[in-house]
Amino acid sequence: MKMLQITWKQIKHDFRDIKTFVFMVAFPIVLMLVLGSALSGAFDSEKTIGDVHVLYTSTADEQTTNAFKDFVKATGKSGIHFKEADSKSAAEKQIEDGKKDAFLQVRTDGMQLEINKSDSLEASILQGTLAAFVKQYNLGSVIAKEVPEKQASLFANKEKEDFIKEKTITGDKQPGSMDYYAIVMTTMIALYAAISASFLITAERTRHTADRLMIAPVKKSNIFAGKVLGSIVINAVCIAAVVIVSIVALHANWGSHPGLVSLLLLSEIIFAISFGLGISYMTKTPAAARVIIMTVVQVASFFGGAYFKIDNPEGFMKILTNLSPLTWENDAVIKMVYANDLSALFPAIGFNIGAALLFMLIASVIFRKKEGM
Repeated sequence: MKMLQITWKQIKHDFRDIKTFVFMVAFPIVLMLVLGSALSGAFDSEKTIGDVHVLYTSTADEQTTNAFKDFVKATGKSGIHFKEADSKSAAEKQIEDGKKDAFLQVRTDGMQLEINKSDSLEASILQGTLAAFVKQYNLGSVIAKEVPEKQASLFANKEKEDFIKEKTITGDKQPGSMDYYAIVMTTMIALYAAISASFLITAERTRHTADRLMIAPVKKSNIFAGKVLGSIVINAVCIAAVVIVSIVALHANWGSHPGLVSLLLLSEIIFAISFGLGISYMTKTPAAARVIIMTVVQVASFFGGAYFKIDNPEGFMKILTNLSPLTWENDAVIKMVYANDLSALFPAIGFNIGAALLFMLIASVIFRKKEGM
């Protein structure tokens, strides 16, 4: 009962600290808006392919020319448009001026292709399409000479048979810029709870209320547990507010597992508070604790993808990103939301709770042994 009174006192005190409350809620929302808008292009996974316009001349024999014209009719439906040119020089002039994408010379002994932009996606598609036509035409010519009765069945439409089944490794759904920064800013601000946690006990000494607590008929363990529980509650309220605002105002996607997402964020809050409290007891001054915690939080945020997305890191960079707890949190949430994959969830929660127990044990042992608070 007395522990809950300490908890309630801590909650009321933190709610009166408007600056901290606004920082915990407004700061991540502002960063979501700024980074989500500024870096939206980096998350655009849709690529459009325009139509390809090709001029051609034909000096091939009648059989080859007829086969190519049938091919031209078919490709027009897929966005590759062929048009016969008046002359080679006129066609090359249009290619140089950028009016057409390519010029093709069709001869009996083969084809010659001149492309405006050889490194473009459209050029690659055109080259692949023409190569497929040439291979099929050559195959048909050989069969026509060797086994004429099989030529018709070679190009006849057959019932589709799915001998090869495809499965995508990466899901179609990917986070947009606002979705991504809603997640990473929320996990980052949850880690900031370590800063306020470092002042949970030292603030009582600063306000000269520590002596009053020590002479009160309350066990030190109740004081410690009550203040920690109060800090967890107030930070959970702030994180819940950030998530709700991101959904309502920014239309961020948090998936269909709100309970599991909440559990992960709660475990991160517990870890952050335990970390901040543990560091505050392991250092000699509040200033030293603040410097250490701020450094760890900023480095973890940087390598955890809070400010920019880190795709497929390698070598030493991969080691640094894996050391950041935010990498674990963000990976777990993104997999859960966009791939319905829970494989990274429980390792992340396990890390949070395990590290929290370690720092909480350190803090509680020092707290019990220390005279006063």
